[in-house]
This record gives sequence, structure tokens and C-alpha cells, in this order.
Amino acid sequence: MKKYLKSLLTILCMTSIVSLGAQNTASSIKGEEVTYTDGGITLKGYVAYNEKQQGKRPVIIVVPEWWGNTGYAHMRARMLAELGYIAIAADMYGDGKIAGNPADAQAYATPFYKDPQLGKSRIEAAVKKIRSYPQADAKKMAAIGYCFGGSMVLNAAKLGMDFKGVVSFHGGLAGVPASPGTTRAAILVCHGAADKFISAEEIKNFRDNLDAMKVPYTFKSYEGALHAFSNPEATATGKKFSMAVEYNEAADKQSWKDMKDFFKKIF
Repeated sequence: MKKYLKSLLTILCMTSIVSLGAQNTASSIKGEEVTYTDGGITLKGYVAYNEKQQGKRPVIIVVPEWWGNTGYAHMRARMLAELGYIAIAADMYGDGKIAGNPADAQAYATPFYKDPQLGKSRIEAAVKKIRSYPQADAKKMAAIGYCFGGSMVLNAAKLGMDFKGVVSFHGGLAGVPASPGTTRAAILVCHGAADKFISAEEIKNFRDNLDAMKVPYTFKSYEGALHAFSNPEATATGKKFSMAVEYNEAADKQSWKDMKDFFKKIF
């Protein structure tokens, strides 16, 4: 009995220490709104990092969904800071514009789909801003993106931006093609197997292009996951606007783990 109680006490103490450590990490995360420019457009981003962490750390650019640089993108930046990175949630549209409905979101996003260089330029502006932080290790950079943002980071990689890797969460795949010697970043695609916005043909063309160009990539597909599966607000949004989007907790957690494993490999 004494041996059992001693073991139980040890487990409880260890659990408390782990929990306390997690709380301390969360409380030391600094998040701040920042402004920067691209082509005369004022951009409003959000930077997060651990104030108590010493030294430089890898940089992660977070490109939001087509709604704009919302609290969801900020949350992801803070989660990345808790993992030991410095992250900036990028403003792609300018002046911190947020779309209140799908029509506005489509209008804001369309110029970037038509002109991939515009998306690249906005991401480069975010990179320039985050590199001004002394905590940023400019030799170790990656980008992640959600939906529209996933398309943007894939395009940025294929257009030759200097990232170690990029991660697309439920992003569109019909972007610019990869080309020999230009696309250097490793690629991770986190795709919902039940996504109604991404066709089988789009997936095939995407993979065929990367295979032909010998670009290293990993394609993860999550059973039953619809578009926007990583966003806890997606289910309510889907019902509000009659869209085939829905949160999937299992896919959200697994894709985040897949991203963490990917970063361990590239950094």
C-alpha cells in the first residue's frame, strides 16, 4: 500500500510540474500587433514569441484564411510561439481588412489568385518585418497557411521564396506550377479527404507536377475531414453561410502534430 501511495504521489507531482511548465510557457508568450508596408499599402500583422526564451529561433510566417488576419491566425501564431518559434500572422489584404461574408472574402482573395506575384510580395513584406526582430533566425524560416493561405504559401514556395519548408492546411492546390531549380522548400500538404472544394483532378495535377520536378513533399489526407477542418469556428460558419466547411478535432490535432514533426526535420 505504501509503495502504491508513493507511486501515485510521484505521478501527481510530475503531472503538476508538467502542467505548471505549460502554464508558465503560455504566460510568457508576448503577442503584439505590428504595422509594415508593401507597395504603399499599410499592412497590420501580429507577432508572437516567448519573452523568456533565450537566443534566436526559427521564423514561421502564418498566412490566414480568405477571411483575413483574424483572431484565428493570431491564435496559431501564439501556438507556434509556445513551441519555441517566433511567428507573424500576415495581413494580405491591407489595413487589417476582415471579410464579413463569402462574397467579400472572394473579392479580397481573387486578385491574389490571379496574380501569384502579389501574394509572394505580401509574404515577403511579412518576412522583412519579422526579420527585424532580434529573436528571429533568418536562416531558418518556414510558412504555414490555411485555405487561401495554404494556396499562398504553396505558390510562394514554388516561386522560389527562401523557406526551409511550407505547410498548407486545407489549401487550394491549383496554383502556379513548380519549376526546376526554383522550388527549393520542402512541402507538407494537410488535406481533408472529404474536402468538397478540392477536386481529385486538382490533387493529381499538383502531385504530378511536384513529382516531375522532383520537389520533396508529403501529402497527408485526413479521413472524413471537410474544408477548413482545423478551425474550431468552421462548423458555425458553414451553417451560417451554407458552406461545406466543418471543424474536425481529430484532423486538427493530427495535422498540427504532422506539422511539428515536419518542422523538426527541416530545421
